[in-house]
Amino acid sequence: MSRDAADFKVVLPLAMSGESEKYPRKFNEMGAMFTAQPCVSEDEFITFAREAEAIITVGSIRPVLRKVITGLECCRLVSNTQIGYDSIDIEAATERGILVTNVPDYCTEEVSDHAMALLLACVRKVVSLNEAVRRGQWGLSASGVDIQTGIWPKMSRLQGQTLGLLGLGKVSRALVPKAKGFQLRVITYDPYVSLRIARQIGVELVSWKQLLRESDFLSVHAALNPETRCILSTEAFREMKPTACLINTARGGFIDEAALYQALKNREIAMACLDVTDPEPPDPKSPLLALDNVIITAHSAFFSPTSEAERWHRPVEEVARVMQGEWPRALVNSQAREKYVARWGEMKEPG
Repeated sequence: MSRDAADFKVVLPLAMSGESEKYPRKFNEMGAMFTAQPCVSEDEFITFAREAEAIITVGSIRPVLRKVITGLECCRLVSNTQIGYDSIDIEAATERGILVTNVPDYCTEEVSDHAMALLLACVRKVVSLNEAVRRGQWGLSASGVDIQTGIWPKMSRLQGQTLGLLGLGKVSRALVPKAKGFQLRVITYDPYVSLRIARQIGVELVSWKQLLRESDFLSVHAALNPETRCILSTEAFREMKPTACLINTARGGFIDEAALYQALKNREIAMACLDVTDPEPPDPKSPLLALDNVIITAHSAFFSPTSEAERWHRPVEEVARVMQGEWPRALVNSQAREKYVARWGEMKEPG
């Protein structure tokens, strides 16, 4: 049986900042108890959240793994404030009948914009040109010899080139019309998408090797799992064009970074534009940071004031639904429903 709404406890195992500072008022208005506390260790997390019905977390900062889940006595819902949920043990949560939610589309436009921005920076050498100007160089002048001989020859016309998408999820689908606006050919590798769907979106569905061999720009937008971890390996880079640019705004774990370093150093591919790394932040001594054909943007693709407000508000809505006896909208592990009902009672579909 569930406890009264007034006893419904929600916790945030992190320090409040920004939008989350509104949580005490929001949950008080809902009749729930709310507490926030930075938790450094799993044991501290368990002690803090043991009697909570709902946990809101930033999984990449404060993961919810099996040990924590096993120690939760009253938990019904773990609501992640991110799209990815690889930092939450979904299997363990499902075994306990704990619902897991995410915010699957809160920053779709921002990430697809950022991927397009990195692509444009790559093809038009924006960063290199900016740095050259700050060193006192100018293109059409005596000081611009390095620009004329070292940067301009690497620039190209975007029209007619091929953008390859690893994964055809929400971000990829938002990126397609932006890329087509620049008259790019768009291809994708996604074994979970049908040819019919790909055609409806306006992209060509290709094999993995075809994606690698034909992409002038390869942009990563898939889910990170054991199948895709380090999928961009030494072998993959050897299949790519020497003029190709790799763009990653998804998760750092898709890339074998040692292999990427060698591919960039040996000019097996031309450039990498990374918003994410593995680990994060990268080691200051990482050899990637010493290369002049790498752009790294500090895991910023997701951000705008609008998206930030949305990602913190969505979990509040999910908690409210569960409190009212409704299933959450962005349920990751629907397999947990049966065990949830056995423990807490029947639920309604969200209105």
